[in-house]
Amino acid sequence: MTRVLIIGLGNMGKSHALAHHANPECEIIGLVNRSQPDLPEALAGYPMFSSAEEGLALNPDLVVIATHADSHASLAIAAMEGGAHVFIEKPIAATVEDARRVVDCARTTGRKLTVGYILRHHPSWQRLIAEARALGGPYVFRLNLNQQSTGAAWEAHKALMRTMSPIVDCGVHYVDVMCQVTDARPVRVHGMGVRLSNEIAEDMYNYGQFQVVFDDGSVGWYEAGWGPMMSETAFFVKDIVSPAGSVSIMDGDKGGSAEIEGHTRVGGLLVHRPTGDRLIDLPDEPDHQALCDAEQDFLLRAIAEDIDLTRHMEDAVQSLAICLAADESIRSGQIVAL
Repeated sequence: MTRVLIIGLGNMGKSHALAHHANPECEIIGLVNRSQPDLPEALAGYPMFSSAEEGLALNPDLVVIATHADSHASLAIAAMEGGAHVFIEKPIAATVEDARRVVDCARTTGRKLTVGYILRHHPSWQRLIAEARALGGPYVFRLNLNQQSTGAAWEAHKALMRTMSPIVDCGVHYVDVMCQVTDARPVRVHGMGVRLSNEIAEDMYNYGQFQVVFDDGSVGWYEAGWGPMMSETAFFVKDIVSPAGSVSIMDGDKGGSAEIEGHTRVGGLLVHRPTGDRLIDLPDEPDHQALCDAEQDFLLRAIAEDIDLTRHMEDAVQSLAICLAADESIRSGQIVAL
């Protein structure tokens, strides 16, 4: 039986907790949150703690960290040094230096470490990557995720922006897709952004975009914006273009831009070649909870089978480095070399 501690009970933390609640091979020994959260009935009976130190004192086998990114490194290192394996919600840390410290700690302690790249566990996104790689590079990536957030969603986004911009928080997912497709080294990044609300700090921006160049000639564009002013038009663009054609996500029934279920849904792919088009229907996709279940199952399997997670960890550092370079470019107005 794997004894599990969950730290952070926002949307993702609750979903990861539900994954372990439903797994007969796991026992949740504690939930940690600084304030008293609204919990689904399935989680209501577990011990609650207000500090990570209290939870870690229980000596868990596995710790799930779903807090804001600026606390990821310290919590992960404390958990691994205490003997636990670790799952961290994306991004792996708030800085590349901290990300490297986390990875180094996993290597030193021999603990398993995975990062919450939920798209890696989605069969439709796996198919998207496979179809793009079959076309052959170099590639043009056109990816975005804008969210017209209001009410509680806007409050959550403002809380996130106290420590991290949208292009870093969300961008790591889609940069990771770029890196999986091209399998090339990033060379330089150029970004731009703008503060569209006086409800966020003067040195923060809630809309940003960047361009990244890879050493195989591939180029990528990513765009992210949060807030009640964002447009619902073209909020979800996912195109990958190559000399041989292109592959695009075609699903038109995503709901509103702030609806989390729509952020992973594919529905269908359009593969275009100069000789003709092919539509790939992808029915019965996993929902958000099923994907969180798959993430936790993967880590449990990695522990049981001693799977080498070196590439997974290095990819998590690289995608963070690209997004943080984009953030640096936006703030400095300069192109940033990688």
